[in-house]
Amino acid sequence: MASTLAIVVSLLLLMFFAYRGVTVLLLAPLMAALAVLLSGDSGFLLPIYTSTFMSALSGYVLQFLPIFLLGALFGQLMADSGAAQAIAKWITHKLGHRHAIATIVMVCAVLTYGGVSLFVVAFAIYPIAKDLFRAAGIPKRLIPASIALGSFTFTMTALPGTPAIQNAIPIPYYGTNVFAAPGLGIIGALIMAFGGLWWLQSRARKAIAQGETYGDHGQDKFDASTPDSTEGEKPMPIFLALLPLILVIGVNALFTYGIFPDTNFGFMAERFPQLDPAKITGLWALIIALITAILVLIISRLGHWKNLRESINKGVFGFMLPLFNTASEVGYGAVIASLAGFAIIRDFVLNVAPGNPLISEAVAMTTLAGITGSSSGGLSIALQTLGPDYLAMAQQAGISPELLHRVAVMAAGGLDTLPHCGAIITLLSICKLNHRQSYGNIAMVTMAAPIVALITVITLGTIFGSF
Repeated sequence: MASTLAIVVSLLLLMFFAYRGVTVLLLAPLMAALAVLLSGDSGFLLPIYTSTFMSALSGYVLQFLPIFLLGALFGQLMADSGAAQAIAKWITHKLGHRHAIATIVMVCAVLTYGGVSLFVVAFAIYPIAKDLFRAAGIPKRLIPASIALGSFTFTMTALPGTPAIQNAIPIPYYGTNVFAAPGLGIIGALIMAFGGLWWLQSRARKAIAQGETYGDHGQDKFDASTPDSTEGEKPMPIFLALLPLILVIGVNALFTYGIFPDTNFGFMAERFPQLDPAKITGLWALIIALITAILVLIISRLGHWKNLRESINKGVFGFMLPLFNTASEVGYGAVIASLAGFAIIRDFVLNVAPGNPLISEAVAMTTLAGITGSSSGGLSIALQTLGPDYLAMAQQAGISPELLHRVAVMAAGGLDTLPHCGAIITLLSICKLNHRQSYGNIAMVTMAAPIVALITVITLGTIFGSF
């Protein structure tokens, strides 16, 4: 019982200090050490750190480093090439300020579904959103929620094929791919998108009816934005701007459904006896797709780069903090799972809904995502500690691993945006707003709508299975 209490205390402190802005790189090992000390295992503190924490951290880095690196590089190149701005301006021109909220949501959705980092999207789109909302007379306080709806929800967890890291994390645990349960994913995405849009547009109409306008924000001229590296040059053609995004999804699908299923990997067995192609080809397909898109983007813009080397370096350096933040949380989860008190927590979670592991899995994923303030961190911890249990339970119940995959990813996008979430804090900082002004609407579109979508997907999956 003391060990279980130690785990709960460390989790609560992890949540508290994360909200106060303490970096997870330091916080995760400290809270893991605290849990060990309070559990009475102080004599094993150093070996637990070197053998359990660091092994889990390094294992995660080894497995997902290419996805983080290529994703960050691709996002930076999309921004610096002018492709992201070209897409944003094209959609804005087509829809106009009369549909300001839908325009911003759509721009963010197109970019993030194509593989552009949500942080790059937030920096690039905010200046456009600011001008659109001011022209439409919509309160500025709705901008963060609009960006969050297009970036942090359905394109991150539900749409089949999304290259978001959250959609890649379950692959080695369940032997799936990023297109897992495509029909259910599309249904969930539609619920999130239209539910979120309905909420934001109803808030905008109510505010305008009450006489509220964009507001007086004198600091707007100092707001952060991504400099246009192609300023003064001919705008990038929309086809070339969209091509890399299309390639990320298209090449991924080609290898996932066309090339890899027809490939005999038997020749690898002698040299890599521990390799299970069924559990890794999903990651291989995503890596190939990102590399292809990056090369096409670089080649198609030759002669138009302001400083290609600087853009590449900035993109590569940008992947390190997100990767090691998440890996550090995985190390924390491994330490917690090694403590005696975790057995009580595990048994409780696994028995939340006897006979339906989908509900139990959803509760575990969304709870840990909420505690850590990170969908990728919570998902990684949960799968590291409970993934094999859920897979075994699903096999016994005749549930497809693809359905497990989609439910896990969507659940991780449920409570991950609680107030201490780093992405939310960063987004509000970019928009020069605070929690009191904007968080209520952010919560509705990033938690309420996704939870409704998750419940729908679990219900349909339970009745009809994966599709």
